[in-house]
Amino acid sequence: MARIFMKSSWGSDDPTRAAMVFAHGAALAKAGNEVRIFLVGEAAHLGRAAVRESVIPIGWPPVSQHWAECLEFHVGIEVCGACSKARGITPEEIAASGATGGSPATFVANVEWSDKIICE
Repeated sequence: MARIFMKSSWGSDDPTRAAMVFAHGAALAKAGNEVRIFLVGEAAHLGRAAVRESVIPIGWPPVSQHWAECLEFHVGIEVCGACSKARGITPEEIAASGATGGSPATFVANVEWSDKIICE
């Protein structure tokens, strides 16, 4: 099995694309892979519960359900600290979501850790 690092910048601006990183991340984890997700730009909005619950992709459940499934399968989710701060999302909101705050250093560490990188 592989160590897979996924990066996404899709948020409420495109609900279907926003959901893909979580649906794919959960599927990869279910298949036995170790998965980490890093959210940047507009995807940082998903660190806020109200946004996760209101982002509903076409034909899929809300992003909040995909997010929860990722956590259930031990997918690590990091939200860019600078991106979240610029959008008024607090570290407490990110921690409450089960995610952690990310930084350039953790981004680099994830890239170096991974066998495969997927950008959604």
